[in-house]
Amino acid sequence: MTAVVRTATPADDPALAGLWRLCFDAPQVTDLHALDPDRHRHTFVAQNAAGDGIDAVVVYVPRTIRDADGAPRRVGGIGSVATRPEARGRGLVRLLLVAAERTMRAEGCAWSLLFTGTPGVYRGSGWQEFDSAYTEGTLTGGTPAPPSAAGTAFRVRPATARDAAGVAALHRAYNADRPLSSLRSAEDWAVRVPAWYGPIERWLVAEDPVSGALAGWIVAQHVGEHVEVREFAGTPGCLGELFAAVGERGRAAGLDRARVRLPDEPGVRAALPALLTDARRVTERVGMARPLHATAESVRAAVTAPGAMHWYGDCF
Repeated sequence: MTAVVRTATPADDPALAGLWRLCFDAPQVTDLHALDPDRHRHTFVAQNAAGDGIDAVVVYVPRTIRDADGAPRRVGGIGSVATRPEARGRGLVRLLLVAAERTMRAEGCAWSLLFTGTPGVYRGSGWQEFDSAYTEGTLTGGTPAPPSAAGTAFRVRPATARDAAGVAALHRAYNADRPLSSLRSAEDWAVRVPAWYGPIERWLVAEDPVSGALAGWIVAQHVGEHVEVREFAGTPGCLGELFAAVGERGRAAGLDRARVRLPDEPGVRAALPALLTDARRVTERVGMARPLHATAESVRAAVTAPGAMHWYGDCF
């Protein structure tokens, strides 16, 4: 018997949570799913032939993401894809992607976006890989950060709850026309961003040496043997001090390698010696996009534009 493909209902919530626990070491998935008020009609499930369980799930997450010109577009994120081990290899995800595509088109999505380590699952359904890159190297051994343009060091400290509005403002300004960046809502800042980056007290901010206003914000996390910089916003002039603080934290944790997932821009390159020696760029292909109402050319332009970034804190 063939599995029944349908949209989810509230009665499926316990089964979905159980399937995600089985397939992911990511307890935040359920909380992120709850952010979408239309989540049940955006969640596509394959009910097993016996009708007493869910074998696979694909979630369409509506997001507002900037195109190659910086204009906001409705984009269909694909996430929380999971299949029970015993049901794999039966093409269930492909069936669910067809249903998700139909709904994304009906809701006016310009294109669809996903990130995966298994592109073959999606390539046959019309999603195509695009290149992204990060910089990696050995942690600099405590070299002082270069002085700011004003000749006075920015003050770097852990962020606090009082910094939340300032951090959001830095993010908006830094990404005001950045291709592939998401427009974050208050709910994203309250739930999505902390789900991926941890509580605000783990973030670092830099204060302007003259005014004391927030000048920069950075998030770095320990990933395996690396300290990984996952997001920055602010004036590039404070990035050297922020990088130096990240390196200090990494060395204190016994790490000696770092990765930087920031745009390859002059201000970033100039500050890198405060964090890395023997820095090298590494290309990867984990992002995939599929045109819906937009042309293939415009989608390719958006995902490959200079400075394009889909920040880790906006994961689906």
